[in-house]
Amino acid sequence: MILTGPQIQVEVEQGNITLQPFDPKLVNPNSYDFRLGATLKIYKSRELDVRRPNATETITIPESGYTLQPNVLYLGHTVETMGSDKFVPIIRGKSSTGRVGLFVHITADLIDLGWHGQSTLMLHSVQPVTVYPGMRIGQVTFWSVLGDPKLYDGKYQGSRGPMASQAHQEFQS
Repeated sequence: MILTGPQIQVEVEQGNITLQPFDPKLVNPNSYDFRLGATLKIYKSRELDVRRPNATETITIPESGYTLQPNVLYLGHTVETMGSDKFVPIIRGKSSTGRVGLFVHITADLIDLGWHGQSTLMLHSVQPVTVYPGMRIGQVTFWSVLGDPKLYDGKYQGSRGPMASQAHQEFQS
């Protein structure tokens, strides 16, 4: 069951949902708008290997904006720290963002129960698109769980800023 916007606000106030900073103006009928943080990462190589760490370079988005280019994967992040031990967050791009050809998360829209941090956004544009720090870029919804909860305790817990893939850790045993 999805929470309504007003219920999201109640759950934030009761401490059951983390949305920091919280702005009531970003509450929608059954979601909350999240904003783009000021940092992007891109991989230095066009060929990536999931068994190894892949080098990245960091880009700071100026207030005047930064133009994303097609066929480049940009890792961005949310301004907001999000999460919940009680509800499952799911992120989506805003329709207005999609209408300019910007995919906000190529995959991985489900945020595990118990994860808290700034979400890494996998940005891909189909044509050049200029983005700005703090712009509303997506929405998060919160869903009730059924069954005994098991809280996330993985490699991305507490993320701050865009996080490159840590898939290589799965090959180390």
